[in-house]
Amino acid sequence: EQSVTQPLRKPQLWKSPSAATLVQLVKEIRKFPTPGPKATTFTAVSQHPALAAEARNPDGLSCANSKQREAGAPRERKHLQVQRPTLLCINPPLFEVYQTLLSPTQHHVALIGTKGLMVLELPKRWGKNSEFEGGKSTVNCSTIPIAERFFTSSTSLTLKHAAWYPCETLEPHVVLLTSDNTIRIYSLKVPQTPIKVIALSDAEEETLIINKGRAYTASLGETAVAFDFGPLVPVPKNVVGQRGSEEVLAYPLYILYENGETFLTYISLIQSAGNLGKLLGPLPMHPAAEDNYGYDACAVLCLPCIPNILVIATESGMLYHCVVLDGEEDDEQSEKSWDPRSDLIPSLYVFECVELELALKLASGDEEEPLESDFSCPIKLHRDPKCPSRYHCTHEAGVHSVGLTWINKLHKFLGSDEEDKDSLQELGAEQKCFVEHILCTKPLPCRQPAPIRGFWIVSDILGPTMICITNTYECITRPLLSTVHPASPPLLCTREDNDVAVSPLRILAESQHSFEKHIRSILQRSSANPLVLKSADKDAAPPPEDCLQLLSRATQVFREEYILKQDLAKEEIQQRVKLLWGQKKKQLEDLNYCREERKSLREMAERLADKYEEAKEKQEDIMNRMKKVLRSFHSQLPVLSDSEKDMKKELQTIHDQLQHLGNAIRQVKMKKDYQQKKMEKGTSPRKPSITLSAYQSKCIQTVLKEEGEHIREMVKQINDIRSHVNF
Repeated sequence: EQSVTQPLRKPQLWKSPSAATLVQLVKEIRKFPTPGPKATTFTAVSQHPALAAEARNPDGLSCANSKQREAGAPRERKHLQVQRPTLLCINPPLFEVYQTLLSPTQHHVALIGTKGLMVLELPKRWGKNSEFEGGKSTVNCSTIPIAERFFTSSTSLTLKHAAWYPCETLEPHVVLLTSDNTIRIYSLKVPQTPIKVIALSDAEEETLIINKGRAYTASLGETAVAFDFGPLVPVPKNVVGQRGSEEVLAYPLYILYENGETFLTYISLIQSAGNLGKLLGPLPMHPAAEDNYGYDACAVLCLPCIPNILVIATESGMLYHCVVLDGEEDDEQSEKSWDPRSDLIPSLYVFECVELELALKLASGDEEEPLESDFSCPIKLHRDPKCPSRYHCTHEAGVHSVGLTWINKLHKFLGSDEEDKDSLQELGAEQKCFVEHILCTKPLPCRQPAPIRGFWIVSDILGPTMICITNTYECITRPLLSTVHPASPPLLCTREDNDVAVSPLRILAESQHSFEKHIRSILQRSSANPLVLKSADKDAAPPPEDCLQLLSRATQVFREEYILKQDLAKEEIQQRVKLLWGQKKKQLEDLNYCREERKSLREMAERLADKYEEAKEKQEDIMNRMKKVLRSFHSQLPVLSDSEKDMKKELQTIHDQLQHLGNAIRQVKMKKDYQQKKMEKGTSPRKPSITLSAYQSKCIQTVLKEEGEHIREMVKQINDIRSHVNF
C-alpha cells in the first residue's frame, strides 16, 4: 500500500477520471520552458471543475476540465486528448504568485503573492463540456488589482494572509492581513480603498522599529499570522448592545497570533450595530499552559460545525483542537456584570493535542531510539470539501490527513445536562482523532524538502481523491481512506421512538458492532509508512546509511504498527471464535433438549386431548341425567309452583268458556231444527197463506246467509277448543 511514487512520465495505475485529467495537465505544464526571473513557478489545484493548475507562464492560468474524461463513448475516452485552455491576464501581476483562491460564487480567482493580490475574472462557460468561451484555447481575462497603490507605496509591507469573504449572496469581497498587523476588507467595485479596517495593535507600538525593520510586537510574536471565518451565527447581545431586540447575524473571524493567542471579532458587511467588528480577546485557553501552547503558531482553521472547532497549527508540527464555548464569568468580569456592554468573550477548550511527524524519525545505527528531528516548517490547513469532520495539512515535508471521529460524541455531550465543561478533556481521552501520514517529501535528513504547491480533493465515482503537486511539478494522486466519512442523512422512514422495546436481535447486532469497534481500536495505528516521494535528481543518490535507516524505520513500523497489532487482533478474533464455538455447542445441546421436550410435550398434549374428549362426553351424559332427575323431582312436589298455578287458572278459564260455547251450540241446533221444520212445512203442496215480495225474500236470504256464516265460525271455534282440550 505504501510505496515509492513513480514520476509523471510513468503514470500510476490507479487514477480516477477527474484526477487523470489533472495529471495529464501537469504533464503538459512540465514541458514549458524553465521560468525566468519574473515567472511564476507556483502550481495550485482549485475546486473549480475547470480550473486545475497555474502554469509556469506568469501571464495566465493553464486549465483542465475535470469532466472531460466522462464525455464521449467508452472507446473514445482512450484516445481523448486533454484540452488545456489558457486564461491570459490582460494586466498580469508583477509579483510572484504563490496561491490561488476561488471565490464563493466561483466567478473570480484571487492570485495571491507576498507583495500584492490580484483578482482574475473567469470567463463565461458554455458548450457540451462547459468550457470557457465554448472551448477556445486562449481566453483573455480581465484582472482587478487589489490595493495596488498601498503595496507599491509601502515597500516593506507584505501580505501575510488573504481570503474571500464567505458570503455568497453579496458582491465578492477580499480580506487581507498585512504585516502592519491590520486586516482590511476590499470590494471588487472599489479595489483601492478598503471598506473596513480592523487594527490589531496600537499605532504607537508599530512606529517603534528595530534595526532590522521589524516592530517590537513582531519580535515578541504579538503579530497576527493567519485568520479564518466561522459559519454564520447570531452575535451575542453583549457585543451588539441593547439598542434593539432583533437578532444580528455575522461571521466570526478568528485571528491567530504568532505567540499562540487567538482573538475574535464578528464581521458583517450588511449590518454595523453596536460594537460589531470590535476585537475581542485574547480568548482564554483551558487548561492553561505555561508556554501558551507554543510560540510558533502559523495557521488556524475553523471547521464548519456548531459549536465551532478551531485547529491551531505550529511550525513544530503540533495541532491543537479547540472547542469554542461560551465564556464563564470570573471575579473581574463579575464586577463589571452590571454593565450590559461588558464583553463576555468565549473560551477555547483544548480538546486534544496532536503531534505530526513532519520528517521521518530515523534511528541511528547503534541506538534503538529514533533521533529527534529539529525540522520545522509552516503548515497550511485545508478543509475537506466532502467531509466537515476531516481536514488536511500540507507543508514542505509532505501531507497529513486528520479526521475528528469524536465530533458526534461531543455534540451529544454538549446537548446533555452536563455543566462541567472541564470534563471535555476526559471525553477527549476516550476517543482520539485519526491521523494519517499520506505523503512524505523529506524521508531522509540529507534530502531537500519538496514543498506542496498545489492541493485539493476531487470527488468522482471512484471516491474522493487527493491531488498534490510539488514544486518540481510532480503530480501525486492518492485515494482517501473511508475511516472518517460524513454522517449519512436520515431516511424519511426513520424516527426516534424511545418507547419502542429493543429486540434481542438488535442487542446481538450491537454487541457484534462493539466487537468490531474493539478490533478497529486494536488495529488503529499511531504511525504509518507514508508515500515517499522519489528524488527528481537521479544522480543524487542518498548514502547507504540513510537508506538503511529508512528501511529499518519502515520495517519497524510494519512490525510494530501492522504485524504486532494484526497478531493481537488475530488472538482476539481467535478467542472470540473459541467463545462463539463454545456458545454454539451449548446452544446446539439446548436445541436438542428443546426438541426432545417439544416431542414429549406434543405426546402429552395428545393424551390430554383424548382424556378431555372422554371427560366431555361423560359430563354431557351426567348433565342429561341430572335434567331428568330434576324434572321428575319437580313433578312430584306437593306444592304447585307459580307457573303451574298460572297454568291451572288458564285451564279453568278455558273450561268455563267451553260450557258457555256448548250452551250456544245447543241453542243454534234448536234454531236449526225449528227452521228445518218450517222449511218442511213450506214445501207442502198446500198454497202458502202468506206471500212474500221479492224484496222480503232477498232480505231473508241475506239474514240466513249471515247466520249461516256465524254458525260456521262458532263451529270452527268449538272444534278448535275441543282439539286444544284434548291435547
